[in-house]
Amino acid sequence: MNKYIDIVKNSYSDYWNYVKQSVLLELNWENYFYGLILISLVVWGLEAIFPWRKNQSLFRKDFWLDTFYMFFNFFLLNLLVLIALSNAAAEVFNDILGVVGLSIANFQLLELNTLPFALRIFIFFIVIDFVQWCTHRLLHSYEFLWNFHKVHHSVKEMGFAAHLRYHWMEPVVYNSLKYIPLAIIGGFTAQDVAVVHFFNITIGHLNHANINWDYGWLKYILNNPKMHIWHHAKVLPEERKQGVNFGITLSIWDYLFKTNYIPYSGRDIEIGFEGDEQFPKGFVKQELYPFGKRD
Repeated sequence: MNKYIDIVKNSYSDYWNYVKQSVLLELNWENYFYGLILISLVVWGLEAIFPWRKNQSLFRKDFWLDTFYMFFNFFLLNLLVLIALSNAAAEVFNDILGVVGLSIANFQLLELNTLPFALRIFIFFIVIDFVQWCTHRLLHSYEFLWNFHKVHHSVKEMGFAAHLRYHWMEPVVYNSLKYIPLAIIGGFTAQDVAVVHFFNITIGHLNHANINWDYGWLKYILNNPKMHIWHHAKVLPEERKQGVNFGITLSIWDYLFKTNYIPYSGRDIEIGFEGDEQFPKGFVKQELYPFGKRD
């Protein structure tokens, strides 16, 4: 037990030092703090220059709430919960395997470090994105998970910061399901993670931005604002009630598995979900919502 307590304590200490170094500009390519700020300002600038819904304010509905969510989920959530939980869970998993004489290395199919940089990044990115696509479908398929995911779908006006409005349980689910496939393709570096992460954050911000873009023929590969708006549509056909366009960074999974849906321009469609009028408006109540009683 002392081992796990030490893991949790060291996780908090290490992550706090990382956040401090980020803010003080003591880190380079792995500085997610200023990386997030830079990406956000660039995409917000694009919203100002190329607005799709021209009557939507730059400081749209819930702009500041979503900005708080963005920094809370990207930094404070890791400090409060995820890093310690992830490190402790990984050690528990290793200990369980050790009982039967196994380790993570026994499951590793590839040693990514032996591959060229571009191929290593591509494999890491594809595996991560497909697992996230599958997880996203689960969030829409089961009522228990959907109650957490409602926080993200409670957005009523789309803008870049809506990308990171989500309940703290979502990354717990995503990270848990990513753990085994990442162990199987072990060998990726911190720089690999940073490259993929910054790319995914950029595409995610653009997907939620008030921008009339679909990237031409690349729309069949990359998720985009004109596609993702339909994922947030409040009204969908009966046969599509569990959701459409589940792509995180890539749209190709939706086209392959026939979950793509763009019937016409979604510029002026209402977004949200049935009953969102009663959904809590503030951060704390939204975080508590999935744990409350419902009829």
